[in-house]
Amino acid sequence: MIKIKNLRKSFGPIVAVDGVSFDVEKGQVLGFLGPNGAGKSTVMRMLSCFLPPDGGTAEVCGFDIIRNPIAVRKNIGYLAENVPSYSDMSVGAFLNFVCDARGLEGKARKDALDKTVAMCHIESVYHQTIETLSKGYKRRVGLAQALIHNPPVLIMDEPTDGLDPNQKHEVRQLISKMAKDKCIVVSTHILEEVEAVCDRAIIIAKGKILADSTPAKLKDEYKGTLDEVFRKITAHKVA
Repeated sequence: MIKIKNLRKSFGPIVAVDGVSFDVEKGQVLGFLGPNGAGKSTVMRMLSCFLPPDGGTAEVCGFDIIRNPIAVRKNIGYLAENVPSYSDMSVGAFLNFVCDARGLEGKARKDALDKTVAMCHIESVYHQTIETLSKGYKRRVGLAQALIHNPPVLIMDEPTDGLDPNQKHEVRQLISKMAKDKCIVVSTHILEEVEAVCDRAIIIAKGKILADSTPAKLKDEYKGTLDEVFRKITAHKVA
C-alpha cells in the first residue's frame, strides 16, 4: 500500500532525508524510529503530500504523491506530531469541518461521527471548545480526524503523546484492532509501544535507514532490549 524509493529532502545545506526506500503492506504496523532530527517526520510529511520531495518517488495505494496528491490524501489518515486544529471550534464543529473536507454527507457522515467519537472516547468533550481540552484530549481529537473517513493507510506521529497510561493502552488496543484491515506507520520515541503494536521496525538516523526488521529479531541480533538496540544502532550516527 505504501511504496517509497530513494526519497530525498534537503533544507538548505541540511540533508533531512537521504535516499530512503521501503514498502509497507496491508496488515502491517510499522514502527518508524529514530532520534530527534533523524528525518522521520519529514518522510511522513512527504508521504502525506505536505512537503514535496527533492528526489525519489512514493506511492500510496498506487497513487503517486506528485502526480496524484488528492488521491493520496483521500487514502491517508494523518496524525501529525503537533495536531493542527482550530482552538475556538468545539470538538463537534471541528470534526464536522473535517467531514466537509472529506466529502462525508448524510448517513455516511452521521455513522462516521458516531463510530469515531466512540472509538476515540471523546463523547464527554464533544461540545467543548478545543482550547479548553487537556493535551490528552486534544491528541484524541487529532486521532479522530485521522480516522473519520476510515482510510486504508494510517500515518501517526507520536499517537500517544500526552496520554495517561490508561489512554495509551486504549490507543494501542485500537491500533492493534485496526491493523488487519489497514497499513499503519507509527513514529514514536516510546519503544515499549513498538513492542506492543508493531510487527516491524525501521530505525533511521541522519536521513538514512540503519535497520529494518521485526522488534524480536532486532533484540535477538543485538542481544539487548529495544532501547539498547536503538542506542547501539544510532549512537555513531548522532555523535
